[in-house]
Parts: sequence; C-alpha cells; structure tokens
Amino acid sequence: MIKVSLIVMIVLTGIIGTILRWREETQARTQPRPKKRRGLIAGLKHDFNRWVTAAAIAALATIIIVGGLNWLRVWQGS
Repeated sequence: MIKVSLIVMIVLTGIIGTILRWREETQARTQPRPKKRRGLIAGLKHDFNRWVTAAAIAALATIIIVGGLNWLRVWQGS
C-alpha cells in the first residue's frame, strides 16, 4: 500500500505541477502586463514554490484516494 501511495503521489505531483505551470502561462497571455525580468534566484524560488504547492495538493489527494480505498475495504468487512 505504501508503494502505491508513493507512485500515486509522484504522478499527481507531476500532473498538478504541469497544470499549475500551464495556468500561469495562460493567465500571462490573457492578462498582458509589463513583464518584470526576474533574476536567477527569484525564478528558481518561483519554480520551487510551484512544485511545493503541487506536492502539497498531491499529498492531500493521495490521502483522500488511498484513505477512501481503505475505508471501502473496511466497510466491506475484508
């Protein structure tokens, strides 16, 4: 069960991170603003923040999914 939850969490982190990046790029295209140039450190912090957010969302989703499957098994009496 631990391997399944780790695999689910890794996959969800990748998917959610990609969706968050796509959302940021789409908002930047639809709402033209003067683009500030970020430095190297600021850009890395922004990317790191996106992936930490994706990992947090994936952790919550994994807890809900695997916990729900566990409760289904408990309610069936296995």
